[in-house]
Amino acid sequence: MPLSSADSPPPTPRYALVDALRGCAMVWMTLFHFCFDLAHFGLWAQNFRIDPVWTTQRTAIVSLFLFCAGLSQSIAVQQGQSWTRFGWRWLQIAGGAALVSLASYAMFPQSFIYFGVLHGMAVMLCVVRWSAGWGRWLWWAGGAALCLPPLAAYVFTHGAEALAPWFNAPALNWLGWVSRKPSTQDYVPVFPWLGVMWWGMAAGQWLLFNRPHWLQRPLPCLLKGPAVLGRWSLSYYLLHQPVLMGGLMAFLWLAKR
Repeated sequence: MPLSSADSPPPTPRYALVDALRGCAMVWMTLFHFCFDLAHFGLWAQNFRIDPVWTTQRTAIVSLFLFCAGLSQSIAVQQGQSWTRFGWRWLQIAGGAALVSLASYAMFPQSFIYFGVLHGMAVMLCVVRWSAGWGRWLWWAGGAALCLPPLAAYVFTHGAEALAPWFNAPALNWLGWVSRKPSTQDYVPVFPWLGVMWWGMAAGQWLLFNRPHWLQRPLPCLLKGPAVLGRWSLSYYLLHQPVLMGGLMAFLWLAKR
């Protein structure tokens, strides 16, 4: 017998603060990529690979994005999200990662993205969801994940040099245990970034248990726009660069005319 509206389970609450944080990361990422595109088309001389002004921003943006992903997973687990629904969302992210690889190969065949943000998220989300029951140990696991890449780099240069080529190769460098970074437009390996997502999960569990009202506070007007954007993060992520690059290419074409 179908449920009446009165018998239907109440909708799970949506925490606008998490959406707003994710939206802020998307806005920051858009500004960063716009500057990158200006440099790519020769409109602004900048070195995004070594200039700390840009490398530090990239680290902060990815950290905020993955921390929010961990927060979201803590909420999903607390609200009883099924593995089926998780799997559907995972398929969307994995499909988006495949599209990013194909598009970047068309643009940058020598340095296309084979393990970027979405690729890393597809792997890390499975690990974080599986380890959701670790409780306080998530903090320790996150710290260990952050420490493993520099530890591996030290080992590869102090006694285990023969192993370095294996872990630097594409077959294994997605782990992040490398002595040199690969030549790719975006590189977000499992380590150390899994640590950031684990800390997001741990922080979310702590907030939901101890300070749930912090997540339920009304947003200031300044954050309402980013909150809307944060609800459509995957679609926005996939579309923003084609729009930015397409706009700049059209501008350059018109300027030459």
